[in-house]
Amino acid sequence: MPERRPLPLVLIPGMMCDARLFGPQIAAFSAERATHVAAILAKDTVEAMAADLLVGAPARFALAGLSMGGIVAMEVLRQAPERVERIALLDTNPLAEAANVRDGREPQIEKARQGGLEAVMREAMLPRYVADPVAGAGILDLCLQMALALGPAVFERQSRALQTRPDQTGTLRAAKLPTLILCGENDALCPVDRHRLMHDLMPGSRLEILPATGHLPTLERPETTTKILREWLDTQ
Repeated sequence: MPERRPLPLVLIPGMMCDARLFGPQIAAFSAERATHVAAILAKDTVEAMAADLLVGAPARFALAGLSMGGIVAMEVLRQAPERVERIALLDTNPLAEAANVRDGREPQIEKARQGGLEAVMREAMLPRYVADPVAGAGILDLCLQMALALGPAVFERQSRALQTRPDQTGTLRAAKLPTLILCGENDALCPVDRHRLMHDLMPGSRLEILPATGHLPTLERPETTTKILREWLDTQ
């Protein structure tokens, strides 16, 4: 009987991030299985981003998303549950955008349009990314590099998508598949209570809360995060 090939892995980066967000994980997994990084750059709704991903994705796959990537991953699961064999939701949020957050994006979008993307990143986003800004200075530099490489048009499209994103609590409640929910204990953007909610919605899921970790465990705690992801991939 032929040996079963490892399931392809699709990774979805967070807002204003690219494949470098998952650099340690790509290095660990790409030698053993097909590993794809989905770009969520060209559309301005979560629904359209998920539909685009599905066009280029393998027929059936493991899916992992961080932050905005997790939001898109939940929509992929909603649109095509038969194609997602297992899902990992990292430092993300299943709820629709709160009105105050939605409104607060408008001045950020306008500032980015006017050439102030770096200022938006430094003032509004980077300070909330890591648990220890001194130890994580290199991570913050990388995040700024990724954001500036993607540019203000992507910032606007992704901001619009987050503003109008759907509530996915029903999607999670209905899902029956191996699920990992992972977050940093000190995540200031997607706090632990959002992950406990997801775990409650999916009673068979595995919840991992990493101590002394912020919003980017793939880079802040790469070895631990990779180990947990590997265990999730190997779950029968």
